[in-house]
Amino acid sequence: MVKIGIIGGSGLDNPDILKEVREEMVDTPYGKPSSPLKVGAIHNKEVVLIARHGHNHTIPPTQVNYRANIWALKDQECDYILATTACGSLRLEIERGDLVILDQFIDFTRLRKISFFEEFPPGAAKHTAMAYPYSEELRKILIDTAEELNLKYHKKGTVITIEGPRFSTRAESEMFRIWGADVINMSIAPETILANEVAIPYAAVAMSTDYDCWKDDEVPVTWDEILHIFNKNVNNVITLLTNAIKKIN
Repeated sequence: MVKIGIIGGSGLDNPDILKEVREEMVDTPYGKPSSPLKVGAIHNKEVVLIARHGHNHTIPPTQVNYRANIWALKDQECDYILATTACGSLRLEIERGDLVILDQFIDFTRLRKISFFEEFPPGAAKHTAMAYPYSEELRKILIDTAEELNLKYHKKGTVITIEGPRFSTRAESEMFRIWGADVINMSIAPETILANEVAIPYAAVAMSTDYDCWKDDEVPVTWDEILHIFNKNVNNVITLLTNAIKKIN
C-alpha cells in the first residue's frame, strides 16, 4: 500500500482527518526529527506526518533538523512526500491566500546542512540532479485537484528560501524579484534537496500570506499578519491535500 509523508501539517493532525492515529518517537543517524511522527490514514492511504517546526512552532527555520525529518520519512518507507508552507508573495498576481504549486527553488540559505553526503567513498562521488526538483506526477495531481475544488491557485512558481528568522530588507526583496523568484519562505529548499537525494518524489504547496516588503502601498510583513492569513485559509490547504491523497497510487 502507498505511504505518503507530509511535512508542515497544520490542521492535518486533526483526528477527524487523520484516522487510526498513533504517535511514534523515532531517531535517525542525523538526530531526532522536529516532532514525534503521527502515523495514521487519510482516505485509506497510510500517512506519516511531521510538524516541521515542532508541534508548538518552537524550532526556528535554521534550527530545523531537515536531514532527520527526511530520513525519518525514508525509514518509514514513504513513497511520496507532500509539504506545506506559508510564503510571502513577490508578485502582484499572487494575492493573500492564493496557493502556489511550486516548480522551482532558489536556495539563499548559508548555515544549514543541505546534503546527506558529508564525504564520498573513493571513486563514488554523488552529485544529485536538481534541474526539475519537484515531482511532476505529484504536481499534476495537486493542480488537477485545485481545479476540481475551484481553489485560487497558481500552476507554478519559483520559491526563494532565505535563512531567517528575520524577514527581508527592502533591497533584498527587490533583488529576489529581479532574480525571478515568485514567492519567499524560510524552509522549502533544504527539504527539496534532501528528498531528491534519497529519491523520494516531493511536491510542495505554498500559501501566500503577505507581500514581503517590496510593495510600496503595503505595510511590511509581520508574524501576526502571517498567522492571521494562514489560519484564515488553512482549510483550503487541508482540503487540497486530503483530496489529492485520494489520487496518489
